[in-house]
Amino acid sequence: MEIHYLSEKNSVLNHFLSQIRNINIQKDSMRFRRNIERIGEIMAYEMSQSLHYKSIEIPTPLGIKKTTEIADQLVLCSILRAGLTLHQGFLNYFDNAENGFISAYRHHPNNDDYFDIRVEYQAIADINGKNVLLLDPMLATGQSIVAVFNKLMERGTPAAIHIAVIIAAPEGIAYLKQNLPDTCHLWIASLDERLNEKSYIIPGLGDAGDLAFGDKL
Repeated sequence: MEIHYLSEKNSVLNHFLSQIRNINIQKDSMRFRRNIERIGEIMAYEMSQSLHYKSIEIPTPLGIKKTTEIADQLVLCSILRAGLTLHQGFLNYFDNAENGFISAYRHHPNNDDYFDIRVEYQAIADINGKNVLLLDPMLATGQSIVAVFNKLMERGTPAAIHIAVIIAAPEGIAYLKQNLPDTCHLWIASLDERLNEKSYIIPGLGDAGDLAFGDKL
């Protein structure tokens, strides 16, 4: 798996990352959503440099300009519900992309710290021969992403898989390396220290879905 760490160099990305973590700023859910969207736009730009392009000629009012445009067919697939705002950021840049949505959540059958992953709702475009961009703000254990990846592979064979996460724990990265093909690309905005005993990312930012859309029942 090829891993791309995006916050190693100072940029406006780090500015927005600091705001979504700040417990005082993140209380404003509208600002939190917008900052996640902005981070998605920055990540989409960085990812765009790895795509394939084709040469085109476009007419201007004064002549013809030779340039390039994206040649790859893209499918954006976000994990509900936290992935929705990140999805919008990518869609702002990849406006011709097709889209998919999958729900995945931690199920605690014994009402303790043990959990498995339930993958239920799916609404996904045809992925055969296309570049699939799997979007989820948080990479904690990695189990949700692997479960969703396996569901996606039941639907076809993509040309490439790119996984974009905002905050990742080392344990989750290791799990993806063990359970996903080497050909996958993993894009990480920020790498954190570890998981705690409840498998939450430390220092993390809290529950991205709750911060964006309110507490769930």
